[in-house]
Parts: sequence; structure tokens; C-alpha cells
Amino acid sequence: MTAFPLDHIIESQQFDRDLLEVVFRTADQMKADLCGERRFAKSLEGRIMASLFYEPSTRTRFSFESAMLRLGGSVITTENAREFSSAAKGESLSDSTRIMTGYADVIVMRHNEAGSAAQAAEISCIPVINAGDGAGQHPTQALLDMYTIVDALGIHSLKIAMVGDLRYGRTVRSLSYLLTKYENVEIIFVSPPVCKMEGDIKVYGRLPGGRRQIHPHPGPGPDNETRRHHHAPAAPGGRDPQGSGR
Repeated sequence: MTAFPLDHIIESQQFDRDLLEVVFRTADQMKADLCGERRFAKSLEGRIMASLFYEPSTRTRFSFESAMLRLGGSVITTENAREFSSAAKGESLSDSTRIMTGYADVIVMRHNEAGSAAQAAEISCIPVINAGDGAGQHPTQALLDMYTIVDALGIHSLKIAMVGDLRYGRTVRSLSYLLTKYENVEIIFVSPPVCKMEGDIKVYGRLPGGRRQIHPHPGPGPDNETRRHHHAPAAPGGRDPQGSGR
């Protein structure tokens, strides 16, 4: 299995094009392995994952826990930790994180407050994975969305509309950051003014390296704008940037 260079996964901005390719190639291998000889079935044997969820969750929590079990690891878990953990008695996130580092080898955290995963990562001596932090980000969901797009459609000359609550929707925020890594992708934000995309993503799209532009979009809707992305670095290692590479 390819070594992973990040200590924690907190936000989508941590992933550049090369690292996305590493993640996608590894996902390809694991997907094939499920139907084959199960080479990864003992990859995390002897490791423990703590799933620390301060908000109710079904799909995200079970997907992490089942993945850990499929790789040979073990899981300790709490659901709705605001009510069913020491947080209900006033224990701070910092203290809970310190305690968890003594029990587990990795923490997967879902929290109701933006920035909570970053706060935990500053304290933790083991990896912290952000499984959604309030209106902040949900980077692992965005990685899955990005992988699905690349696998099913390729990534050349796509036009993708983000519709709805863009201000507080952590999944669309994280996915928008990842989409800026690819060339010739047009992102259309459509929302009521009160729910429009925050400025941080628009500023990120103007950073050097992509020559990205924002301009009004003539389509219907109260607050439409289009972002185009061009000339991102070429994809490494044989994956065709004009298609899915699969």
C-alpha cells in the first residue's frame, strides 16, 4: 500500500493533484481487491480506530467503521458524543482528544462546530480525520465524490452545478476546492443570496497556478456565478487527464 504523506486529513486544500492521483490509484487497487484475493485484508491488523461522532451519522460512520474492519483493524465508537460521552458532563474537545490518543491509533471525528477537527489535530499525537465539522468541510466525502466523477465521467471539459445551500453545505465546499485542481472544469454556483458560496473558495480559485476567473453566469437563479479552471499541471503516472484513466 502506498505511503500517505499527511499526518491528518482536515480540509480539501491539503490535497494537490499528485496526492489525489495517489488516493485514486489506491482506491482502484482496493476496489479490485474486494472481488479478488483480499491482499489488504490484514493491512491494519492490530490497529484501533476511534470514531468520535458529536453529531448523528449513519453512512459516514458506518463507511469508516466497515473500511477499518475490512482492512483487519478494530473499532471503538461513540454516536452522538455530545449526549453519550463525557462531553455531556462538560469535558472539552481538547481533553477528549487527549484521552482518545491513549486508546486508539487514529481518530475519525464528526463535530457540529467548524474548525473542531483542526483543533483536535493540534493536540493529537495520532492521525485525525475530519468526517465533517459543522459548516466547515467534509474532505473525505469530497474525495469520494471526486473519485466517482473521475471514474464515471473523466474530468475533461466538465460543467458542474452546485445548487442549494452553498454557504453552510460542507460537502460542496470541500468538493469545490478539489475541483480547482483540474483543468477545463466549469463550476456553477446557484443559490439564494443568503446561502451563496463563501468568499474563501472564490479567493482560493484566484491563486497562482490555475489562472482561474470568476464571471457572472447568465443562467436563471438569484445568485449565479461561474468559475472556470484552466491549465492545471498534467496528471502523473499514466492516468489520462482527458478521461477517467480507468
